[in-house]
Amino acid sequence: MKKIYVLDTNVLLHDPLAMFSFEENEVVIPSVVLEEIDSKKRLADEIGRNARFVSRELDRMREIGHLHNGVSIENGGLLKVELNHRRFVRVQELFGEMTNDNRILAVALNYHMEEQEQQEPRPVILVSKDVLVRVKADVLGITAQDYLSDRVASPSDQYTGHLSLHVHPSVIDEFYTYRFLAVNQLGLKAKLHPHEFVILRDELGTSKSALLKVSADGLRLEPLHLSNDPVWGITARNAQQRMALELLLNDEIPLVTLSGRAGTGKTLLTLAAGLMKVEDEHKFKKLLIARPVVPMGKDIGYLPGEKEEKLRPWMQPIYDNLEFLFDTKKSGDLDKILMGLGSIQVEALTYIRGRSIPGQFIIIDEAQNLSKHEVKTIVSRVGENSKIVLLGDPEQIDHPYLDAQSNGLTYLIEQFKAESVSGHVMLEKGERSKLAQLAAERL
Repeated sequence: MKKIYVLDTNVLLHDPLAMFSFEENEVVIPSVVLEEIDSKKRLADEIGRNARFVSRELDRMREIGHLHNGVSIENGGLLKVELNHRRFVRVQELFGEMTNDNRILAVALNYHMEEQEQQEPRPVILVSKDVLVRVKADVLGITAQDYLSDRVASPSDQYTGHLSLHVHPSVIDEFYTYRFLAVNQLGLKAKLHPHEFVILRDELGTSKSALLKVSADGLRLEPLHLSNDPVWGITARNAQQRMALELLLNDEIPLVTLSGRAGTGKTLLTLAAGLMKVEDEHKFKKLLIARPVVPMGKDIGYLPGEKEEKLRPWMQPIYDNLEFLFDTKKSGDLDKILMGLGSIQVEALTYIRGRSIPGQFIIIDEAQNLSKHEVKTIVSRVGENSKIVLLGDPEQIDHPYLDAQSNGLTYLIEQFKAESVSGHVMLEKGERSKLAQLAAERL
């Protein structure tokens, strides 16, 4: 049976192609949604871009037919702009004033009531990324759903970049003898991805183990190429950190993604690897470090000063790690070091869009606050002989329209996990302090 989907504004601002994602069903856009989109179209950020895209798509559909009567779309569905929010009495009785959210609810409620009068009523579903709108819809007796079509794997199924296997000790012995194993020797049902890490453990319970990495073609298991020597004074404290350094220092892997909770060492390890590649080995001309300017909590507004002064509060976590790596003692020492080197550039992500970036080691911190489109824009900027590393914690998202399954970092990890040009590790153990690890687990 065909259904009627009523879309909230936040769905279209999150995914401007959402109106075409409901197959052969009827998609209804309340008129108040057009007003809200119109109010966002002048913004210079991702939300403004999406608002303008939605506006153009609706204008294109308008040329096909009258939107208030419904226009057929390519997937067999029907797209309609609805004005029917005038019967507001029921919603007003429960929720009071006529806010934009309540006007959207009224449209869904009126459709629901009209369908109940039909001999074969169609299900009416309100689609919103706003939790409270979905709660209100439930109070009104309307089915409500989150927008899920752009989500990747659930948190329990997300790619970690490593797995642990219990095998017969003879398999571990064979690896140490010949320094490789064929993937098909393990008898796995699931496919291993290029540059995925495998920890072999003795199924008989001894301490015998081995840490291996899948080759770029996905056919062999090989030893790690790097020893556990310090990298700019930083030594891997656990298996996942050693995996991360293996990827970060491998010049044959131009795209690396690292995810994990706060305190797992993502940023510090990446900065140490970048400094080694740029300052010691001279593999890259410059170390470019950027992060999105998305505040946690209430924004502090406009900041005075030149660009560097404005950026300093947003970039302070990067500077904290650099001060640790350079072992600075006094305030201002780091600025003198960075000025003297000239090969380290710290930027807000706003300033690298539209650029072509060849021969650089690029670090994108807090990448979980990027949308799919922003990640595509950034990764497609990478020029010849560059390496890009994206870091983030999908559990700590400050963007209003993203979550752990729809953010750009998670999307990139899932889309590139089978590619030989990329590698990923999810870091699990916190190394910042016992308190930080406990806070990440309990809070």
